[in-house]
Amino acid sequence: QVQLQESGPGLVKSSQTLSLICTVSGDSITTSHLAWSWLRQPPGKGLEWMGVLAYDGSTYYNSSLKSRTSISRDTSKNQFFLQLSSVTPEDTSVYYCACAYGLRTGVTDRATYAYWGQGTQVTVSS
Repeated sequence: QVQLQESGPGLVKSSQTLSLICTVSGDSITTSHLAWSWLRQPPGKGLEWMGVLAYDGSTYYNSSLKSRTSISRDTSKNQFFLQLSSVTPEDTSVYYCACAYGLRTGVTDRATYAYWGQGTQVTVSS
């Protein structure tokens, strides 16, 4: 059973960089049949896919967020990370890390992902 846990600050100031950690247990983030995504859900809106980390470290991003988003990893800690720069109050969301079998890009259907973190609320203050 794969488990994911998001962590990071719940409050970020406008113009700063939002940084989150997803800690994975139960399998390795270098396992070839799994891919690791970040998604978010703003209040009152649907899920937005932000990007994905493949087993080999390659990354793919939502084109609308690409200029501000970076996903990286620490294989020694079995963690992957999200950085979102130049945040505004519109980036206020619940942020999720999730795991899918196979590399999927742009998918917001919850059923596509086999495992989810519990989500972490991030509020951006103006």
